[in-house]
Amino acid sequence: MPLYKSQPLKIYNSLSGEKETFTPIHEGNVGMYVCGPTVYSNVHLGNVRTFMSFDVIFRYFLHLDYKVRYVRNITDVGHIVDDEDEGEDKIAKKARLEQLEPMEVVQRYTVDFHEILKAFNFLPPSIEPTATGHMIEQIEIIKTIIANGIGYEANGSVYFDVVKFNKTNHYGKLSGRNIEDMLTNTRDLDGQSDKRNPQDFALWKKAEAQHIMRWPSPWSDGFPGWHLECTAMSTKYLGNHFDIHGGGMDLKFPHHECEIAQNEACTGHTPVNYWLHANMLTLNGKKMAKSTGNNILPREILTGENTILSKAFSASVARFFMLQAHYRSILDFSDDAIVAAEKGYKRLMEAVSLLKEITVSAKSTIDISTWKQSCYDAMNDDFNTPILIAQLFEGVKFINLLNDGKESLTAVDLEIFDKAMNAFIYDVLGLENEKVANENSDKLEGTVNMLIEMRKQARDNKNFALSDQIRDQLVTLGIQLKDGKEGTTFSI
Repeated sequence: MPLYKSQPLKIYNSLSGEKETFTPIHEGNVGMYVCGPTVYSNVHLGNVRTFMSFDVIFRYFLHLDYKVRYVRNITDVGHIVDDEDEGEDKIAKKARLEQLEPMEVVQRYTVDFHEILKAFNFLPPSIEPTATGHMIEQIEIIKTIIANGIGYEANGSVYFDVVKFNKTNHYGKLSGRNIEDMLTNTRDLDGQSDKRNPQDFALWKKAEAQHIMRWPSPWSDGFPGWHLECTAMSTKYLGNHFDIHGGGMDLKFPHHECEIAQNEACTGHTPVNYWLHANMLTLNGKKMAKSTGNNILPREILTGENTILSKAFSASVARFFMLQAHYRSILDFSDDAIVAAEKGYKRLMEAVSLLKEITVSAKSTIDISTWKQSCYDAMNDDFNTPILIAQLFEGVKFINLLNDGKESLTAVDLEIFDKAMNAFIYDVLGLENEKVANENSDKLEGTVNMLIEMRKQARDNKNFALSDQIRDQLVTLGIQLKDGKEGTTFSI
């Protein structure tokens, strides 16, 4: 499928700890599942970086003409997500503190998540399933695991027997952990838990009286374990064996480890060929997290409303900043770093705009084919966006030399160069040209205001049919008019 085949696409597989040549299960098709957000608060910039990594991977597969089914879930169930399967779930806690229904919390932050990703120019996934919409599938998986002798019920809850599973399989192979070491380093159960072993994890938890989010099951009214939903939704939409599973580095253990165990307990074979994990975004050298308060919200980047920022930055500048680091590397955010990124971004966009003004020559003095190949080689090396960006700036040098008349390109090579620069900048990296976007926005605003004035004149002339026609046609284009005392405004 790739347009340039001399360098095959290699992906770092967390399961093997090595870069492996990508070979899809079904030729020309890619099945990819990525763990989505738990929607109990605003998505922070570190979350955006993780999802951006997989947005670029999705984009690159599409660029290579693969047919991609990209599944990214929404966790809207009130799970208990600590290793001990104890405590208060985050959605229910938020609902209690703000005196809301849990689904009000879910709706509010799901909308916020979608708005932020749209602002940062993410492509939507092929399917975005919710945990609450797949309760039947989760219960059926639990039944299968129990029937296969790896799950057990205790006082209305159901647990996965890690020790029994490990006798015929390897629990810990993704994270590189040893079950004996885990058991040695875990506190004793001291008779206070229904688990047989400290490392067992919940498949189903019986709900306490105060637990709001609950569903009926063969074992109790309760809710599924944290790890179960991804097993249910990935296999439903991608099958029991699919190409890629991704998520943040922090999900490798226990979440993804438990997913593998659940799948193998059900089907007898490994579920995923390539496990991909994106690294964290730190803030001024410290881990970014909602719980510690050391975080920055994406909207604050766009408005500049954060004390660490000297001003507001566009979503494309923030996106460009994050793609300057490899997705498996830790990236530190600071005001100085994003200011520097903005300079680089503007230089890139100015060069691309200048490319349209280059005149053709009778011969080429630049080897565009080799340069284009270097761009593919960068992305084929585990989606290496910083190396791709470096190659794009080589392209910037070419543009400046061409503009100064020091180098030349034929019409054919200039077209190849132009298409490649635009494809990698806009289609693969997902950047947007702010200047062009602002110009288009100004043109749109001017056009709509002209139509609003025409509608006003039609109403003044009592031509209500034309007035309504203008309003209705704008609505079909997604533009809503609002009449008020100060005049008519519009929203998109």
